[in-house]
Formats: sequence, C-alpha cells, structure tokens
Amino acid sequence: MAETRVQRRLATILAADVVGYSRLMETDEVGTLATLRARRKEVLEPLVAKHQGRVFKVTGDGVLVEFASAVNAVQCAVDLQQTMAAANGDHPADRGIVLRIGVNLGDVMIEGGDLYGDGVNIAARLEALAEPGGILISGTAYDHVRNKVKVGFEDLGERQLKNIVSSVRVYGIQLCVEAPISRPALALPDKPSIAVLPFANLSDDPEQEYFADGMVEEIITALSRMRWLFVIARDSSFTYKGRTVDVKQVGRELGVRYVLDGSVRKAVTRVRIAGQLIDAATGAHLWADKFDGGIEDIFDLQDRIAESVAGALQPSILTAEMARSARKRPDSLVAYDYVLRALPLVWSLNRTQSESAQVLLERAFSIEPDYPLALSLAAWCHAQRVVYNWTDALGEEREVALRLAQRAAAISRDDSMVLAILGAAHTIVRDFDIAAEHLERALLLDPSSAWAWTRSGWLNVHREQPELAIQQFERAIRLSPFDPAGFVCFFGIADAHFLKGNYEEAIRWSQKGLNQQPAAAWHLRVLVPALIHAGRLEEAGHAYKRMMEHYPGLTIGKVRSALPFAAVMMERIVDGLRQMGLPD
Repeated sequence: MAETRVQRRLATILAADVVGYSRLMETDEVGTLATLRARRKEVLEPLVAKHQGRVFKVTGDGVLVEFASAVNAVQCAVDLQQTMAAANGDHPADRGIVLRIGVNLGDVMIEGGDLYGDGVNIAARLEALAEPGGILISGTAYDHVRNKVKVGFEDLGERQLKNIVSSVRVYGIQLCVEAPISRPALALPDKPSIAVLPFANLSDDPEQEYFADGMVEEIITALSRMRWLFVIARDSSFTYKGRTVDVKQVGRELGVRYVLDGSVRKAVTRVRIAGQLIDAATGAHLWADKFDGGIEDIFDLQDRIAESVAGALQPSILTAEMARSARKRPDSLVAYDYVLRALPLVWSLNRTQSESAQVLLERAFSIEPDYPLALSLAAWCHAQRVVYNWTDALGEEREVALRLAQRAAAISRDDSMVLAILGAAHTIVRDFDIAAEHLERALLLDPSSAWAWTRSGWLNVHREQPELAIQQFERAIRLSPFDPAGFVCFFGIADAHFLKGNYEEAIRWSQKGLNQQPAAAWHLRVLVPALIHAGRLEEAGHAYKRMMEHYPGLTIGKVRSALPFAAVMMERIVDGLRQMGLPD
C-alpha cells in the first residue's frame, strides 16, 4: 500500500484562553458561559474575520486561530486584547473575561480542518506563559512583524518550553506603545565594567550553537576572575542573542562601559574565535583579533581572548593573576562537550530539563571522574530535587548533592562556581556556617558571580537575616538585570519580606516572580501562607488549589523536609498551610 503523504504548510497560529476560567465557572457558571459566548460572537469572530484568520479549534475556555500572515495574526492579537479590555469596563474586576495570547509562526501538519505539530504547540506554550491580558510571540513571528505593527516589543530571551526540544526566543508585546521600548539606563559601577554578548555561530552545522554559547560562558568565567572588573552575568548578556544591537544601547541598558562580541567557527578539528572590544559610550573599537587553533587548543584560545581583553582595559594586568585561579579544565573534550550541552538545562530550573542535564553530566564524569565542573553541576541538579520537592527521596538526594559538591571542591579549591555550589549543598543540609565560609570564598574569587550572590541571599534568608539577604539579591539583579532566572531573586526577596512579617510585600514580589516564570509552582509553598497571613483568603484558596495540582501528594512533613528555613520562618509557613488543610 502506498504511504499517505503528510500535508504541511507554513502558518501563523494564535492561541488564546481565558484566565481563571475554572474560578469564573465555579462562581457563576451560567453567567460566565453567557458572557463567553457573547464575546466570541461580538469580539473574537469579527476580529478574526477582519484580519483574515480561521478558527480551527475551540475548547471550553480557549481558541486556536490560523493566519496566513504573521502581521495579521499579531495585529489581531493586539486588537483582541484591547477590545476585550474595553468590554470588561462594566464588569467587576474579578468577573471580567481576561485572555492570555501566544503567537507563533511555524510549520504545521494538516488533517481535515485541524492543524497539528510544533507550530501549534509553541503558540499554546507561549499562551500559557503570558501574563493576564498579555501577548507573547515567538522569535519567528517577531522577525516578520517588527516595524510593521505599532506596538513595543520586549526581548524576554530564550525559553525552554514544555515538550519542545529546542529553546524558543520569546518577545512580549507592549500594548498601546507606538515604538519599541527602551529599557531604563543603569548607572555605571565604580570600576571597569563589561558585558560579553553571545558570539555568532559561523559553523556550517547550526547544531554547534551550543558550542559557540559555551565559548562565551568560558570567556565570561575567565574575565570574572579579575576582581577589579565588573562583569555582567551570562544570562543577561544572552537576552541579546539573535538580535542586531546598538552597543551604546547595550551599554546603557546593562550599565557597562565596554562590550565584547565576536564569532566562533568550528570545523571538525579546527576552531577560529574572533572578538572585538567596543567602548559602549563612544562606539569606538578598542581591540579586535582572531585566534585559530586545533580543537585540542580550545582552552588556550579562550584564555588568550580573556587576557587580550584584560590587557586592553588595564594594561598592567598580570596574566599570572588569571593563571592562579584558572578553572581546572578536563582532559577529555568529549566530556567538555557533554557539559556544554548540559549547562542551559541545569539553569532552566525545570524538572524535566534538570533530569536531562543529569544524564549528560553523568556521561561527562564517567569519562573523566575528576572533572570538577561536571561534578558540581550534577550536585546542583540533585539539590534542586530536594528544595523543589521533586522527589520523595530527600535524604538520599541531599547526601548525593553534598558528596558530589565536596568531591568537586577537593579537586578545585579556587573555582567560584564550584565553591558556590558547595555552599548551596551545605545550605540544604542546614550547615549554615560552613555554607557561609564557602560562599564568602566564592565571592572573594569572583565578585561578579550573580549566582554566588543569589545563593548568599538564600543562605541569609535561611539564617533569618532578611535585610542582608535583600541586599545580596539586589546585587545579583544588578549583575544580571535581564536574567531569565531572575525570578529566583524575586522569590528570595519575597521570602525575606515574609520573614520580616511584611506579607503584602512578600505577595508582591512572589507575584512578580510568578509573572516571569508561571511554571515555578514550588514557590506557592510560601505564597499560600503569605496570602493567609495577609487575610487574602480567597486568593489563598486559588493558589492552594494550583499548588496541589502540581504537588498532589504534598504534606506538611514533605515541606518541612525540603525547605531549610529556620524555626520562625518554617512555623509561619506550616501554620498557613495547615489553615488551608494541608495534611501532616
């Protein structure tokens, strides 16, 4: 029998659903259905027709629409949100029909009148990430609509979407804005400051993108070892990935004087890394060079670039300063490759991605048992399972995390990342004084480590020193102002306010973090008690229901075991969760 050929086409998909649909139905089922039907007939259908779209699927609270034009799809999304907001004007705030919308341009499969595939799935995932009343679009859609739709766009960086293999660049739409937004300028620090932008991948194989990103990661690490230099963290630098940027704007937005960018070309056994250092204030090129070598010379090439940049910024810098604190490099480039692939998965703070990272890291140190970075990152994967209640084997995971972190530090005592992870591992076993020693050493070695500042902030939340914790989280945010994982600092500031008894501030920072990363359900373990103690019982009920959807077997005992808070904080959390009915 002849095989049936799958029909495909390129399409722009708009996915929309109603925020809090279950709550609306629970409160007023008949009224909600009537309002929803009216909005579909009076708002949705006319706008879709106006912009030449086609509704191909309707669910109870959602809709999927196909457009031949990305511009039409995004303009329809903008008109839809603005019209829905106007239609809600006569309704109480908690009874309005508010949408989230995601838009993606991609390849779709056709079956009858329905559409399937990643082209549809990405739009649906973006919709789930959007804020109430907001619109998120993919990078593929953005490339076709920028300068063609009169709204502002904010680059939110690369995001790992559920069940989507490759990360997706995401843009938020600023409604009622006539021109692209400009982030506020940050003041320059009191010492030389630099941001290293993502290097272009010039290899024939686009799959080598991770290799180019890894080179930048290593160069940032090398520069960060120089204590006289203020270095922006990798995750904020990478929000500019894939964009044509004005270095003067980058300098203003990140609050740095210098910008380094370049390219990487990898061809079988050879590598070429090119770099250029630019004064962000003037746009003048201070230094540019190319470095060629065999793949076995890759670490030497990275260090040569870092040394050249340092020399251009401060000619008196001694190469020996870098050599004394150089990261222990692996002998096996295969192991190194596994670590480069694992890095973005480790920092995604997503359970599935973390598990995938663990597999890659175990392959790395099975090849090279004394590879400290692989051991440390694996330790952090195990630690994540504890603090996020991703496992019931909390005691075993703690032991593995601490053992791997100690093993890495025994090999490399002068690596800031290794020491910061060791500090985190001691934090989750409540060895707070030992954790402090390692984190202080990590920051002495690398004062520009946003992650070490973040872990120090968490340590001081656990030690019940909220004011110091807030200062450290703010320092981390300054070093990485556009970090996709910045929500972790927002949660940390929320917990510090919770500890101080400022529950409204705790709620505000919690919601700020959840707006940035709605999938971070683990913070609901603190937000629910904050809402209870603030007297916001109805909101606490909704948050508790969501928490239990993510943690169906959660108990007071599991929360106590996972979170390393000291007595005052823990008892307030437990009291709030008990009031909501969480079993012991």
